[in-house]
Amino acid sequence: MSDTAAVPPRLHRFTPQALLGASGVLWFSIAAAGQWLFAYYIIGAYVPRTATGEFERWNETGLIDGYAQGDLIGNLGFISHVLLAAFVSVSGVMQLLPIVRRRFPTFHRWNGRAYMSVAVFLAVGGILLVWVRGTRMNDLAALGTTIDGLLILVTAGFTLRHAIARRIDQHRRWAMRLFVVVNGVWFVRVGYMAWAIASGGAGMSRSLNGPADILMPYAAFLVPLVLLEFYMRARDSRSSGFKLAVTGAIALGAGITALGLFGAWMMMWSPNIAY
Repeated sequence: MSDTAAVPPRLHRFTPQALLGASGVLWFSIAAAGQWLFAYYIIGAYVPRTATGEFERWNETGLIDGYAQGDLIGNLGFISHVLLAAFVSVSGVMQLLPIVRRRFPTFHRWNGRAYMSVAVFLAVGGILLVWVRGTRMNDLAALGTTIDGLLILVTAGFTLRHAIARRIDQHRRWAMRLFVVVNGVWFVRVGYMAWAIASGGAGMSRSLNGPADILMPYAAFLVPLVLLEFYMRARDSRSSGFKLAVTGAIALGAGITALGLFGAWMMMWSPNIAY
């Protein structure tokens, strides 16, 4: 009799592999909800102000001014960048849902093409906004945003390359990496609020030049990327201990994400929605 057959059926739900998968589903569920809340915030904060021609009120929605009088090209670049961020927030979640891939393959393909195209546009546009238009708080933090933008270009290239070659497993792995780096700005906001709540704002300042302010734009995409790599390696590993360790790390990450999401919604997003 095999070892698998000797295990009661109910216990299969609690194998290291099953627990690892459950931790991934937990984190993704929290992140997906957060992505859609972020999209709702963008639409609610910017669309009414734009539709009524109150462009100067873009500057009420965050620490970085989006509107500059007389800068038509820069203003158009800013608002297109912001509104397209809402699209990738919704599109990216749908792209990773297994049910969408299985039941609506045509939509998955076209949505993927649109998602990658917009992601590349946002990466290039974001770098230009930061260094050409000067839409940044400080240079060190802006460098982190720039690295994230370059990683978007790299991961999008590999995601497309493996899709064309029909290497589906590699395509999915790179698509998950792309999802992480595309949402670097989202992770920054969630990370800021999680750290602010947990530490009482240690290392942070109103001008965003404290140690935590400087490190967050780097940690916001590097930490999720590292966790994702561990998660993918743990799924392929035969070590139960490694699977359980990564399960704990992912579960902790899910809790931190939920905490930061709560803070971001309560203090950064919902107050700026123009009801």
